[in-house]
Amino acid sequence: MTPLQGITVLDLTRVLSGPYCTMLLSDMGARVIKVEQPGKGDDTRGWGPPFLDGESAYFLSINRNKESVALDFKHPAGREVLERLIAKADVLVENFRPGTLARMGFDYATVSQRHPRLIYCSISGFGQTGPRRPEPGYDAIMQAEGGLMSITGAADGPPFRLGVAIVDIVSGMFAAQGITTALFARERTGRGQAVDIAMLDSVAALLSYQAGIYFATGSAPSRMGNRHPTIVPYETFAASDGDFVIAVGNDEQWQRFCSVTGLETHERFKTNRQRVTGYAELKPMLDALLVTRSRADWIARLTAAGVPSGSVRDLHEVFSDPQLAARDMIAEVQHPSLGTLRTLGTPVKLSDTPGVIGAAPPTLGQHTESVLTTDLGFSDREVAGLRAQKVV
Repeated sequence: MTPLQGITVLDLTRVLSGPYCTMLLSDMGARVIKVEQPGKGDDTRGWGPPFLDGESAYFLSINRNKESVALDFKHPAGREVLERLIAKADVLVENFRPGTLARMGFDYATVSQRHPRLIYCSISGFGQTGPRRPEPGYDAIMQAEGGLMSITGAADGPPFRLGVAIVDIVSGMFAAQGITTALFARERTGRGQAVDIAMLDSVAALLSYQAGIYFATGSAPSRMGNRHPTIVPYETFAASDGDFVIAVGNDEQWQRFCSVTGLETHERFKTNRQRVTGYAELKPMLDALLVTRSRADWIARLTAAGVPSGSVRDLHEVFSDPQLAARDMIAEVQHPSLGTLRTLGTPVKLSDTPGVIGAAPPTLGQHTESVLTTDLGFSDREVAGLRAQKVV
């Protein structure tokens, strides 16, 4: 048994935030029917290179365990098909600009009247309410507008966005959390509800202690490179052969750090508060000391002493780590045209009802006919008619 077994999710999303959400649900056993535009599909099917035999590596990374139905629901016949799909669903997920589906009669207020048990999740840039509701949302814009870029990068350099589309991803995670919470509530009330996820809200929620610093001081935190604003030493250092990270989280660890490195225990650096205020003096001392040995040497010594540290690794090193293999974080699935395909595993480990990475990302429209005939009761002749009209 998987935790979401028996739950059907109708996925009207594309690009990243929505597909990431529905992938998380599918990993936990939900059946996800992904509706895509005929002839084109999800935008990310065209994003690349790299492509594997015509399939986008980007698309493949976030659409496993799903079924693909190619359907033009702007067409009247397509809207009828969509309505029948909604009637079969427990959850609908969409990430159109607010108001788009309302113009077709598929907004929550309208659909919920016919299907009161439906969980209807909307992901958008600024949410379904507020003065910026109509504006589109893109990850890079949200990293900028949400303040994340202002605190990312070197102190004397330009702002940077993160190396992954973190706002899209965390919005998808919050959406999955909201959906599962709403499903739990439905078990008690018998009613579905709307789940409204805004990318701006999501990135603001990520600010956590940086927001706390702002609320406490009234001053906006600035970029500090890899340095932590309230803990020292907690950043990247250069060893003789590469970069590594030291994370001294308390004063006891600092004493152990000094013992390992041979650094004299100065009274003026004894507490974390002193180390933060004396950073300008302490940092050059640490730099001069740590560059004298290799990072492997330092990491071995520090780890043995209970001082957290680790190498700055590239992805080849990351995915060669036996720890990830032991945790089933690299999975293999069989793709209909690509053969064996490697993908990430699920990070949520459940002891009794674990998730399953069982199916490869679908080819465009791979399941159109089976869903229409088996699930919706269309005849072969009716499906052929829809194909002739380019509805599917």
